[in-house]
Amino acid sequence: MRQLVTTDPRDLAAASQALFGWSAGQRASRLREAATVAALEQVRPRRERMRALVAGQDGRLAWRRVLAPPPPGPLGATVHPIAMATCDLDRALVLGRTPFPRPLQLGHECVAEVVAVGSRVRTVRVGDRVVVPFEISCGECGACRTGLTGSCRAVPPASMYGFGLAGGHWGGAYADLVGVPFADAMLVPLPEGVPPAAAASLADTVCDGFRHVAPHLPRLLERDPDAEVLIIGALPARYPFSVSTALYAGLTARSMGARRVTFCDARGQVREEAARLGLEAIRPAELRRRDLAPLVVDISGSPRGMRTALAKTAPDGVCSSVGTLRHSARIPASLLFIRNVTLHIGRAHTRTLIPRVLELVTTGALRPETVTTRLADLDDAPEVLTDHMATDATKTVLTTG
Repeated sequence: MRQLVTTDPRDLAAASQALFGWSAGQRASRLREAATVAALEQVRPRRERMRALVAGQDGRLAWRRVLAPPPPGPLGATVHPIAMATCDLDRALVLGRTPFPRPLQLGHECVAEVVAVGSRVRTVRVGDRVVVPFEISCGECGACRTGLTGSCRAVPPASMYGFGLAGGHWGGAYADLVGVPFADAMLVPLPEGVPPAAAASLADTVCDGFRHVAPHLPRLLERDPDAEVLIIGALPARYPFSVSTALYAGLTARSMGARRVTFCDARGQVREEAARLGLEAIRPAELRRRDLAPLVVDISGSPRGMRTALAKTAPDGVCSSVGTLRHSARIPASLLFIRNVTLHIGRAHTRTLIPRVLELVTTGALRPETVTTRLADLDDAPEVLTDHMATDATKTVLTTG
């Protein structure tokens, strides 16, 4: 496995402020509850144990016996993951190149089978196959009712599976069981005919790619049917993040009628993948000779990539960015003002997007499985995912049985 890189302390401080500065009491209460349960179980074990994949402090992946989720409350459910996928952030997370502390239970993209439901659950039942969004949302608060499910007010900020302490101790998807606190609000039934392995990444990265394109492209194509979509991936050849979100963004643009989709990445292997999917693949050096684009999607995750994306955005255009885990990034503010550019940075409201994306998948307009580079059995997760983290593999999907 690659040598670990220590995160800049300023990045860690900024991430901690973002997570704990907003509703700090709510997050602290959640963490105290988790610590109390763990301490009581050490003294007098009561809860069932299960298998979960854990990324240790040294980045090593191994199966561990951990506490199984408690029986679901009236609004909750317990699910058994049957198809789990890597996220683009997982490699950096495991290698210690993010502000998220380890150890942690890994995984936040999955399709699962419902194995238990609470007394007040109405929309799913035992045996259903469902997409499990990676963000926790209640469906009832003001944010959820307006579609802002990634900012649910009923749980601590940025509550999500697969991020350990930073995500609020909700467990991970590479496990025998996952607890879902708000089953009716969160779980989306998988349509018949859609393979679980094809839909696993709808829990995060497919929807993330979709949201960078779908809100903006129809208007741009109405104005100019040949409007270009430019996607910025890695600018350096050595890069810790995988590339699936960028490829899903390109496939979304194609599915919505874009004729010109340009994919910029420094990695030759990634450009080959993009070309295989029907995207025009270019090197970063070629950007200098390219015209400005009305829609630029920045999936670089770096300050340099964001600046490059903004510089290539046309007047009155849109730059949609995943942002960066760095504590700050410089942007060309005067240039954006003169060109009247709109910049959007933020997380996807995944639960709101899943039904729309599932429609595209069901009709065959969007085929996430074409981005998958490896299928394997869940039992082999430590070895398979260690290999994934040590290479430039794009998307690994693990299945049960």
